[in-house]
Amino acid sequence: MAFLSDTLARVKPSPTVAMTGKVAELKAQGRDVIGLSAGEPDFDTPDNIKAAAKAAIDAGRTKYTAVDGIAELKQAICDKFARENGLSYEPAQVSVSSGGKQVLFNALMATLNPGDEVIIPTPYWVSYPDMVLIGGGTPVFVEGEPATGYKISPEALEAAITPKTKWFLFNSPSNPSGAAYSRAELKALTDVLMRHPHVWVMTDDMYEHLVFDGFEFTTPAQVEPGLYDRTLTVNGVSKAYAMTGWRIGYAAGPKELIGAMRKVQSQSTSNPCSISQWAAVEALNGPQDYIATSREAFKRRRDLVVAGLNACPGITCPTPEGAFYVYPSIADCIGKTSAGGRKIATDEDFATALLEENGVAVVFGAAFGLSPNFRISYATSDTALTEACTRIKAFCEGLT
Repeated sequence: MAFLSDTLARVKPSPTVAMTGKVAELKAQGRDVIGLSAGEPDFDTPDNIKAAAKAAIDAGRTKYTAVDGIAELKQAICDKFARENGLSYEPAQVSVSSGGKQVLFNALMATLNPGDEVIIPTPYWVSYPDMVLIGGGTPVFVEGEPATGYKISPEALEAAITPKTKWFLFNSPSNPSGAAYSRAELKALTDVLMRHPHVWVMTDDMYEHLVFDGFEFTTPAQVEPGLYDRTLTVNGVSKAYAMTGWRIGYAAGPKELIGAMRKVQSQSTSNPCSISQWAAVEALNGPQDYIATSREAFKRRRDLVVAGLNACPGITCPTPEGAFYVYPSIADCIGKTSAGGRKIATDEDFATALLEENGVAVVFGAAFGLSPNFRISYATSDTALTEACTRIKAFCEGLT
């Protein structure tokens, strides 16, 4: 339509949200579908957090708050960064938004000018490049290496940096691959960034607590203190505490940047939900035993899915270090034909045929910028995952 913004024409709807909606539609029609597209823990929010929210309601904490978060939550965030990441922030350096996505959006809107470049490793979370485009910037992609579980090399990062680079947008553990960078691997990347003082770092640490096999999580400003003054460290309560619907994300960084983000938020949503903020205070300050319990469940599910997918002809699935996703390659399935007669020319064809013929919903790799692959979220029951792997294997065995 002629009255719509030109910027909107550059932006795609979220493929993960679209697939989740498709699953709901098919289930409403009575179809037997296993949905593995949504990046959302299937566990309930811990009781102590729910109780804190109820107490906030009863106490009348239902009014507007400061634009970017109540003082109590900002202090809890500062305490969390000091306790878990060895990073020292004061409340004036903290921003709280309606989810991690809004934190990222605010930062990009507050800093990007036409022609500014943002380096994004691939595969990437589907919203990164589109948020850059909305902000008027240009996404620059650096391809992860399959041999390292889709991590980028320092050499590739160095080659992508130009005088126009404003941000390096980093995510570890990764959505969609689950890849997590060790301290040594992260130090190699931060060494590159130290040679380019005009490049800022936006690190999305949303899956920080979902790491396995003794992996030690680290974040860029922790590994390289020299980056502290040009790093925005982003996190939230959604994944670690099964609070996706509560919509609380947060970030810490330089005061000037946080102030600019506050200005953007003041003219868009204003404050995050007051009740959710009080729940987040309890999440960060209260008992943390839930995290270890959920981590064990996710590790079990990861191992189940990796073994199940690697038993499928034509699929190769690396074992990720974190998050709750796997990102298998289907290079050996391309060019074949499904049992239902669909030609598999792309990973989108694979995902479409798998859903239509065998009732399993996954997200095709092109949505994340790296093909031919697909993403599975294993944040669902062991029973559903076992059945899904059985169906995927049957689908692959039917390819000719």
